[in-house]
Amino acid sequence: MKIYENMSFDEERALYGSDGVCVRNCRFDGERDGESAFKESRNVRAENSYFNLRYPFWHDDGVTVDCCELTPLCRAALWYSKNIKVKNSKLHGIKALRECADIEISDCDISSLEFGWFSKNIKIRDTHAEGEYFMLRSERLDFEGVSLKGKYSFQYITDSTFENCNFDTKDAFWHAKNVTVRNSIVNGEYLAWYCENVTFENCVIIGTQPLCYCKGLKLINCEMHGADLSFEKSEVEATVTTPIISIKNATSGRISVPAVDEIIRSDEEARCEIIVGGKNV
Repeated sequence: MKIYENMSFDEERALYGSDGVCVRNCRFDGERDGESAFKESRNVRAENSYFNLRYPFWHDDGVTVDCCELTPLCRAALWYSKNIKVKNSKLHGIKALRECADIEISDCDISSLEFGWFSKNIKIRDTHAEGEYFMLRSERLDFEGVSLKGKYSFQYITDSTFENCNFDTKDAFWHAKNVTVRNSIVNGEYLAWYCENVTFENCVIIGTQPLCYCKGLKLINCEMHGADLSFEKSEVEATVTTPIISIKNATSGRISVPAVDEIIRSDEEARCEIIVGGKNV
């Protein structure tokens, strides 16, 4: 592996088409404002380096980014690439990850609008993220110990699992399919509308009008807070451990709660069984 150490690169496609390179304590920054530093490269390592230019890792196979800073000016950093590992790094440019595959991210700080779109096989551990439309239309996500703040997250995702996470996110999991969320906090309005085969297990769910128009929805021993007009037109099997403000026109299945302020049955198709304090109502 060829090593570049303590160097600065600002030209267009500075290390284009490389195979087997390591940049260590380097800077991608400067007056020439060049982009696409590692485009069409293989087996690339970046260690303790600073990226302040656009599109560094496009169409790459085998990228490791360790203890690096990708600034807000380093936009669209990882596109059309595969076999990626990012750890102990800052990903602060817009659209930092898109249409990539086989990705591992750990101990990172992500601040990126439109992060992770159309990607697959993504494992994220112990990472904080901020940004809107996080992971749109991605598949096979495996998250643990992730905190997230931002609207419209996880829309249209499929075949994914989340464990021990903390999400503060409005309109999350819309149209999600085949997803399990365990031991997590999900705080935000209008949770998971139009989802299919989504399970929340031992979770805390906070916010208004959650879980409407769902199919194959399951809640297992979950807390719900601020849940008014919940489960509207949903097919649901739910065991909720806290009182609910209101349940509206749940279509089918069974909902068990310790107490509910109001049950709204204004739709003739609202035939879900509702158990309140152990009694069918």
